[in-house]
Amino acid sequence: LLAGWRRTRESLPFKERVADAFADVMVCYTMTSSLYIITFGMGASPFTNIESVKIFCQSMCVAVLVNYFYVFSFYGSCLVFAGQLEQNRYHSVFCCKIPSVEYLDRQPTWFKTMMSDGHDHVTHHEVVPYQNHFIQHFLREHYTEWITNTYVKPFVVILYLIYASFSFMGCLQISDGSNIVNLLASNTPSVSYATTQQKYFSNYSPVIGFYIYEPIEYWNSTVQEHLTTLSHGFNKISWMDNYFQYLKVVNVSASTKSDFITILQGSFLRSPEYQHFMEDIILSKTDGDEMEIIASRMYLVARTTEKTREEVVELLERLRPLSLINNIKFIVFNPTFVYMDRYSSSVVSPILTSAFSVLTILILTFFLVINPLGNFWLILTVTSVELGVLGLMTLWNVHMDSISILCLIYTLNFAMDHCAPHLYTFVLATEHTRTQCIKISLEEHGAAILQNACCFVIGMLPLVFVPSNLTYTLFKCSLLTAGCTVLHCFVILPVFLTFFPPSKKRHKKKKRAKRKEREREREMMERERVREREEIECIEVRENPDHVTNV
Repeated sequence: LLAGWRRTRESLPFKERVADAFADVMVCYTMTSSLYIITFGMGASPFTNIESVKIFCQSMCVAVLVNYFYVFSFYGSCLVFAGQLEQNRYHSVFCCKIPSVEYLDRQPTWFKTMMSDGHDHVTHHEVVPYQNHFIQHFLREHYTEWITNTYVKPFVVILYLIYASFSFMGCLQISDGSNIVNLLASNTPSVSYATTQQKYFSNYSPVIGFYIYEPIEYWNSTVQEHLTTLSHGFNKISWMDNYFQYLKVVNVSASTKSDFITILQGSFLRSPEYQHFMEDIILSKTDGDEMEIIASRMYLVARTTEKTREEVVELLERLRPLSLINNIKFIVFNPTFVYMDRYSSSVVSPILTSAFSVLTILILTFFLVINPLGNFWLILTVTSVELGVLGLMTLWNVHMDSISILCLIYTLNFAMDHCAPHLYTFVLATEHTRTQCIKISLEEHGAAILQNACCFVIGMLPLVFVPSNLTYTLFKCSLLTAGCTVLHCFVILPVFLTFFPPSKKRHKKKKRAKRKEREREREMMERERVREREEIECIEVRENPDHVTNV
């Protein structure tokens, strides 16, 4: 909106300048805000199974709505106020009348600098003052000539092939983000513990708590065999195994409920070597004043290979269905299961959600634009940026966690926001050649794209100094998003659009036809003049004696 304000003519009344700025920008801004709402609405929908992503997307939708109405109300009012000050020659900071040029020439330099209106009065009334901006001047005079040079194009094609190759290679190596180290603050004792455990004891799964939460017949041999089957393949830390071994040592049978409870409570749990099992058994009196085991627990540890996380997920998928269909009501849990549950669907579900968001947005753009070829180029560009960010972040040791998923959703909006005006300006241009059209597009939108990307990266720069892997991941993904988008807008598209459709020959034909039509009209007019001249030359001339000629 500020760039649109600067592109208006300063000689116009401020009302017309504000109207021109809003007419130039607000349609695109409305479309962009709608795209943000739709994509982050997807992230806040039930399709997303990660609660942190839902919360962030909900907050983002609210922020986009507030920002949209903020631009309409407060920011627009600021433009109106600034236009009034400028038109009435009031200072924009001190709100006082700007002295005349003759008065300022007699004052010191510091006073002249502070009280000047900031314009060179020689060029103050140019038609497009924004063209004097140094970025505009650089793009118009140097960069557009260089990037469209015939000798530069082969190197750009090679650069894109390298970019696509690395992106494809990274997409084949997408890994999960279930490592608990990535979710902790850097240089903390928890990180040291997790690193040491993974380095030396990664061949063992986490200690799984096996909780039986309702009374069962522990003394029944069938129930005992059933529990043995459920815990098959695990190393167990169980009070039951130690209790049955104790019964064998003392040569006592406990085949009834009363004998089982009496020996357990009166002898086994009072032995010094077994007293620690008291925390694993919950005894309570029933209505008949009989003791009963209402809940108990044991611990399971599985031997795994190097693929620890995958095998733990397989253990969960094997044990949890048994807890639903088994006669024995139990539950298995470990704090790391929170991350294992997310890992089991973190790679597939978010990618599907992001892909569905991309597909939905691109389908909607078919109804929002008037040129299908421009929409096709937009689809290709956004897909290339999205895959590039996904592949390069994998090569930069960024895993698929909640932060990287949010960044992938944001990449779609960021790329579309910057590439769409650039592409449609080129497609709808009516110059003689593609090269001239791409130059016009870069001159019109290059400065705004570059300024926005720089502000975006500078805003994310403080995240580098936060001692957290999550914020560092956010910075990496944001940097890749801005970098890939700028690469496409300034390097890849200006070259590829010069030798791919849309062709500008139809504009040449139209102009050639118009030229021929003008020439034909000119010839007809010449013939009319000649005919009129011939008619004038053929008139009758009579002379009278007084030497006065009558025509």
